[in-house]
Parts: sequence; C-alpha cells; structure tokens
Amino acid sequence: MTYDLIIVGGGIGGAALAATMARAGDAVLLLEKSTEYEDRVRGEWIAPWGVVEVRRLGFYDLLRGAGGHHITSHVHYDESRRPEAAETTALPLGIFAEKVPGPLAIGHPHHCQTLFDEAVRAGAETVRGANVTDIVLGTSPSVTFEQDGKARTEKARLVVGAEGRMSPTRKQADIKLHQDKPHHWFAGLLVEGVEGWDETRQAIGTEGRFGFLAFPQGGDKIRVYGGYALEDKGRFAGKDGPRKFLESFRMNCAPGNEAIADGTPAGPLLSYFNNDSWTDTPFAEGCVLIGDAAGWNDPINGLGLSITYRDVRMVSDILRATPEGAQPDFTSYGHERAERMRRLRFAGHLQASLDMEFDEAARERRRRYLERAAADPSLGLHGAAIMGGPESVPDEIFTDAHKERVLNG
Repeated sequence: MTYDLIIVGGGIGGAALAATMARAGDAVLLLEKSTEYEDRVRGEWIAPWGVVEVRRLGFYDLLRGAGGHHITSHVHYDESRRPEAAETTALPLGIFAEKVPGPLAIGHPHHCQTLFDEAVRAGAETVRGANVTDIVLGTSPSVTFEQDGKARTEKARLVVGAEGRMSPTRKQADIKLHQDKPHHWFAGLLVEGVEGWDETRQAIGTEGRFGFLAFPQGGDKIRVYGGYALEDKGRFAGKDGPRKFLESFRMNCAPGNEAIADGTPAGPLLSYFNNDSWTDTPFAEGCVLIGDAAGWNDPINGLGLSITYRDVRMVSDILRATPEGAQPDFTSYGHERAERMRRLRFAGHLQASLDMEFDEAARERRRRYLERAAADPSLGLHGAAIMGGPESVPDEIFTDAHKERVLNG
C-alpha cells in the first residue's frame, strides 16, 4: 500500500500529528526509534498559547486526564530585590489566553506515551524500535527502516520529519539549519520530595553566577533548570554533579528554593547550550518538518512544546484542506513559522541578557529593568509574547528600539 503519511519520529509532534491525521481518516505510519520513552530533560511546560493549540487539536482533556497540571502564578526573584517584594507582585498566568488558567505541565516521557497510545487508538500504524536507514523524497517518497533485524520499505504521499534536532529527514531534504552562537549553559533536572513548594507557582531568579527556573509538576515533583556562564563549563560535571546543581538553588533572594535543594534527583542531569536554530523553509518536495526538526527556540523561553503543537495544528489543517490527489502547499506554514521563530529568538535574546548574565554590569541592568518595568509594564511585553504567543503583542516589541529601552534605558 501507499500511506498518506509516514511520520519519522514518535515524540510529541510525531505522535500528535499521527493521532490527528488518523482521526481524519488518513493512512498513517508512525516510526519511533525508542522502545521506551526516557527522561532526556525535554520540555514539560506548555505556555498558555500552546494550551490553546492543544485544545484546537482536541488533546486537552486527554492530557489533563493523564495528569496534566496547571500552573497559575509566576514569581520573578532577583538578588536586587527582597523576596517578599517579588512574591507580593506575583504575576497571575490566567491573563494570557481565554479560559486557560495558566501553563500546563506534564512529564515528558509520560506525555509522549499518552500521545503515542492515542495515535494507536485513532488507527495509525505504529512501529517501535524502528531504525530508519534510508529516506527518499521527491515525487515518490519512501522510508526504509529496520526492526528486529528485518528491513522494510514503505511508500507514502508525504514524509514528515519529526525526529528532533538531528533530523535525517531534514538532511535528506537538504534543508539548511541556521544556528546562532550559544550565550550560556543550561542544565535541567527532575526533582522529587520537594516539600512546601506551592505546586501552582513557577519561578525564575538570578543570584551570583547562577540563574534558575522552576516548574512544578504536581505533587512533590518539580522540574528545575539552571543557567550558568560558558566559562563555567565543568561546574556540574562528575557523579556529584546533581547534588552540586541542587545546592546552587540555595539563594538569599529566593528562600523557598531550600525545598528544591533538599529534594532528591528523580532523573538525569543534562547540560546543553541555550542557542536558537531555525530553517528558512521547513518543507521540500515530498516532506515537511515539525518540532525541533524544523528548528528550535532558546530553552530559556521554555516554548518547545508550544511551538511543536502549533506546527502540528498548522500542518494538519493544511493536509485536511488539500483535495484528494493534490499536493499540499505548506507555504503559509513556512511563512508563519519563520516570523514566529524570529520573534521568539528576539524574546529569548532579551531574556538571556537579563536573567543569564552574571557580572556587576548585568546585576545593575537587572535591577534597573525590574524597577522600571514595575512603573512601565510595556517594557516586559517581550515576556508577554512568551506566554501569550508571539503574535499577541505589537510588532514594535520585536525591534532594536525596544531592545534598547529594555537593556539600556
């Protein structure tokens, strides 16, 4: 047979698209290399605008039923302000999208499995342990893969690359990946046994040579991230790295972080660069890319899942609107994604400059920014774009003039 879609990669994007298009009646083959999803320190936080996309795709009740947990307030700590001042000005997170109380958090391996199972229920054919060995694109796409030592080649009208940052589909399509220079290191860890942290509150803060983000997962679990300077490369290396990492959360400016520092690692500690990457055109004849395969945003924004869900929604809308026998036109998706990622790169660069630089000049810049933003909320609209979506704030927010106001005003 010839499938309507062969989707390479059964993570969030691939499984969500497989379920969506199988529900629409397409013949879908979903290929996933792993036999079991593992914690690789991937995103577990969906911004309010991403939750809107989840709803539009029809997965909201599924994820809530699987343990999806809403976070409803945000605190910005800093060494230049008293903790009480930060906490009394906590930002309510239900203001960014209608009928969305705030970001939705759900553990990444469980999230993947939930969507994969939904793809199966929707009627997609799924293969675990699939090692893709060849991808042919153009007018007659096909994918060759091995499972249990046996090779199999299948044809499709379209191949979808959803296999992450090292996407073989992107390489085969000769789609160029652009990357900017790393700004800092970023490490992540799942922590359990965190007692006393408000499970509806997320936080960010900077003190000394460390910046942190904390996203509760419900119960006593919390996913934490830490940013540190490029020259501190080996700061959390070695077998005692997780404990050194947690100890970094003991901050005078955020006394509640003691609960995190006293917690227990519940997964691996992984460090990576914070940089952005993007593609000019995330499609070619015979294929389309979604999620990280099409380029990713600085993880300081935490928008990997939101970006992926919008990719899935836009691509599935185009596929369902394409007449039978016609070739889908992904031009509108390519244009929207290019501008979306440009705006999010801008927001990420600002956040990194504010929250993940650690010398005296950076400390003074943060102090001035927090003081000025309290009097002029428009200075923080790049942050509103992270929560409400890059199209939710005026165009002039993504200009050098706004950057100058934020960093040097």
